[in-house]
Amino acid sequence: MKAQTQLLQQVLELDPVSRAELIDAALASFDAAGAQAIDAAWAREAESRIDAYEAGQVRARSARDVFEDLSR
Repeated sequence: MKAQTQLLQQVLELDPVSRAELIDAALASFDAAGAQAIDAAWAREAESRIDAYEAGQVRARSARDVFEDLSR
């Protein structure tokens, strides 16, 4: 138990981003192997959408307009 307490103290001394990355990695270790493939596919999709936006192939809409459309 003492080792866990020391480890926790070291983790809490990390900056918030490093702690978040560590938490993400620890949680990912519980996921099935397929989760990595899903994450990679979503990352590719996100990059594709960003590229399309930057190339002027899609246009941005305000959140207000999107939510108004959804509420109709």
